[in-house]
Amino acid sequence: MTQSSPAANLRRAFPWLIAGLISLHACMAVTRVAASLWVLHQGHGEWAVGVLLSLFAVAPMLLAMWAGRQADRYGLHRPVGIAVLMALFGALVALAGQGLWTIGLSCFLAGGALSVAAVAMQREAGQMADEPSELKRVFGWMALGPAMSNALAPVAAGLLIDFVSFRAAFGLAVLLPVLAWVFITKLPRHTPKAQSAASRAKPAWDLLRQPALRYLLLMNVVLAAAWDAHSFVVPVIGHAKGLSASSIGFVLASFAVAAMAVRLAIIRWSKQLDEVKALRVAMLMAAATLAVYAWLPGTPGLMLGSALLGLALGSVQPMVMAMLHQVTPADRHGQALGLRMVATNGATVAMPVGFGLLAAASVSAAPLWLMAGLLLLAQWPAARLTRHQNGEH
Repeated sequence: MTQSSPAANLRRAFPWLIAGLISLHACMAVTRVAASLWVLHQGHGEWAVGVLLSLFAVAPMLLAMWAGRQADRYGLHRPVGIAVLMALFGALVALAGQGLWTIGLSCFLAGGALSVAAVAMQREAGQMADEPSELKRVFGWMALGPAMSNALAPVAAGLLIDFVSFRAAFGLAVLLPVLAWVFITKLPRHTPKAQSAASRAKPAWDLLRQPALRYLLLMNVVLAAAWDAHSFVVPVIGHAKGLSASSIGFVLASFAVAAMAVRLAIIRWSKQLDEVKALRVAMLMAAATLAVYAWLPGTPGLMLGSALLGLALGSVQPMVMAMLHQVTPADRHGQALGLRMVATNGATVAMPVGFGLLAAASVSAAPLWLMAGLLLLAQWPAARLTRHQNGEH
């Protein structure tokens, strides 16, 4: 395949791109659930869950900017190959021996691998859209990958833990990166167009001079933190209520199924959707659900709350990604994606540790109430972004 190959040729390989993303994301999701339940099973407490979840975001913070430059320069296969090796090594470490240090290293590498691969995959997906209105559809399909992974991986991990062992769950994580590489090799190789000298000379931080990108990233950070609050609280509240690992997996899966449903709706009605209005509705819906989540009864109640959160937060990524590709130059999409990943993972590093300390010092639901308040405050940058889109200052 040559450099001049049209977007249509890339789109024919799109299913393999999504399959590779699902496999790598599932490796991270299985590791996340197994690690969280393992530390609680060992009696380490909520603070340890917070530390482990934070480790998933440390490597992305360190690697995302580099990953963006790699994607702009080399395209898809080289960064994804590096990511596969990272994920495979991390999973093997956890399989070899369960301990706080080994599982912590596995969390660190799984998070880093997904970030390096995701930047390259998201950039590749952006090349498949011929016009701005196609971006929401493309990223709606891309967002289905993590949603499908989040629907299947927690259930698979929970069943393996309940009926086999923690080691079996970590063994599943070993197989998934290998499967991801099998899928990615089916995509055509092509070299990205060379960046201009001016673009190469500018650091990614220079993109923050654009007000629209600043407002967009601020909203994305708050919404990502709300997602993390849910991921943190479900194992903690479920464990406190005496739910089994399988039940906790089903609660997490209900969130993912709802996220898949809303992303399918976005694909169907992408041309009728206004990105900023959709984000504002999502923030209000998530804030209301987070405020009452802790009082929902049993597994069915938590599944209902998780599904409502999945509908709200699941709509975010296609909207943010479509807008990001519209407000940044085409030859700097990789940098913009890396910058977004640094911003969202910066919150992901800080928030779970803070959630763990807050839950330990007060009540398990306190992180949810905190995020409900922050989502209401995030209406301000959303309003500013709307005015910027309308040409107001």
